[in-house]
Amino acid sequence: MTEESTSRDAAAAPPSGKERRAGARPTLADIAQAAGVTRMTVSNALNGRGGVSDDMRERIREIAREKGYVTNWVAKKLSDSRSGSETGIIGVIAEIHTPFMGEVVSAISGAVRDQGRDMLVYSLPDPGKSFPGNVLDLLLHAVDGVIAVIPRDTRDFHMLAAAGVPMVVVDPLKETIDMPSVAADSYGGACCAMRHLIELGHRKIAFLAGEARRLSAQERLRGYRDVLREAGLAYRAEYVVEAGFLPEPARPATEGLLALDDPPTAIFAGNDASALSAISTIEQAGLSVPEDISVVGFDDVSLASQARRGLTTIRQPFADIGAAAVQLLLDLRAGDPEAATRHITLPVELIRRETTAPPRGDGLRR
Repeated sequence: MTEESTSRDAAAAPPSGKERRAGARPTLADIAQAAGVTRMTVSNALNGRGGVSDDMRERIREIAREKGYVTNWVAKKLSDSRSGSETGIIGVIAEIHTPFMGEVVSAISGAVRDQGRDMLVYSLPDPGKSFPGNVLDLLLHAVDGVIAVIPRDTRDFHMLAAAGVPMVVVDPLKETIDMPSVAADSYGGACCAMRHLIELGHRKIAFLAGEARRLSAQERLRGYRDVLREAGLAYRAEYVVEAGFLPEPARPATEGLLALDDPPTAIFAGNDASALSAISTIEQAGLSVPEDISVVGFDDVSLASQARRGLTTIRQPFADIGAAAVQLLLDLRAGDPEAATRHITLPVELIRRETTAPPRGDGLRR
């Protein structure tokens, strides 16, 4: 006789003490009572362990679904971690509200899935605020490591790293350069964008720069300046405006460029969000892209190809970034001595679409 049948009568008895209050979350005991088996049998069935027939396993799972039972996943993962076992979960910290972040997090998700693991995503708190205590507990104890996408406030990240949590940074800041990192070749991409504009005949090229503390922004500015020098063109400070990689500040930045006595014939934007905002601003000023002004972006997020005029841009290899970040984190977790100092830079490519053309012969039309 099986454990399922011998335990049926005992498990079917009503629970002692007060009746469970209405709306209370169902427990293993509730599922066991409904199925007429022990709590151990329910636990084995729901966690895929042996000792339970296929028919009974399906019956238990159906009862659990009907009752809205949810496994206490956090408690299980904390228990696994404290016992020294891997939890199979990778933590990801990012500001997921921007198109770039969405592309990166999606790529990381695919890479995590390919590794047969799960992902826990936490959206960054407001600037200057630390992680809540319960979030830190999860990051310290319930994940096998953390991938931080453009960490903004680095105090908590350094605390996690000091506590021994394996950590990889995607698109690092100056303050996180000591951590293992993965990034696209921002310098090479900027050089490629600038050479494309110069080959079209542009000599007055403005740059919408990104947030200065991000290494990618610094590298794109360096590429912009180096190609100007390479082409024998003067660097003009009035042509370089910080737009922070965001569409909102890109608008007044573009308006300022258009208002110059000698406005540019082309704009290289530090990312696609800034580029698309610049195009909107140019068109609202009664000018045309690329007939009056050419625009190049950086990233190749999905919006770049879906715009009314496809955006010429530098494509970041998002899938490769996600895969490299996950693998680097797993190498750290495995104790690879070289992983702790590894900085991976991935190649980019120019995607020619509809927002660049040779400059007008008579300059920018007023």
